[in-house]
Amino acid sequence: MRVLGVDPGLTRCGIGVVEGVAGRPLSMLGAGVVRTAAEGQLGDRLVAVERGIEEWLDAHRPELVAVERVFSQHNVRTVMGTAQASAVAVLCAARRGLPVALHTPSEVKAAVTGSGRAGKAQVGAMVTRLLRLDAPPKPADAADALALAICHIWRAPAQNRLQRAVAAHHATKGRSA
Repeated sequence: MRVLGVDPGLTRCGIGVVEGVAGRPLSMLGAGVVRTAAEGQLGDRLVAVERGIEEWLDAHRPELVAVERVFSQHNVRTVMGTAQASAVAVLCAARRGLPVALHTPSEVKAAVTGSGRAGKAQVGAMVTRLLRLDAPPKPADAADALALAICHIWRAPAQNRLQRAVAAHHATKGRSA
């Protein structure tokens, strides 16, 4: 499975591509950030994020896009930019018919480090170890995007089983009605 992870942000949108399956060593195919100037016009910044994500999609041809689920923060301006960049990532994937998985920050941290409260340094260190890299990906947004992709690869089998069980339950329930 090849997953493009997106750590959405308007100034720095982290991107990472990981390939592999749960239970086997994973490989990093690329990591980086799409940057926009904080003083730029909102529309221009969103177009720049879209172009950057499209370039990564073209270059790596993922099967799925994993995006960090936006959660409420104290700084409304920050959460708005994050939500807007997240929507651009979902839109880019949808245009190509790619499924999108949303994962919360604590879910990603727990999957990669074992603790949903891990700090950025811990996440970076574990991503480095899991992908057998020489050094943590820089900036931290790129490491976070790789962590999203890793989280999804590891959780996808369980999520798929759960979705099949729910679908089977609904199908059986519909027949007995």
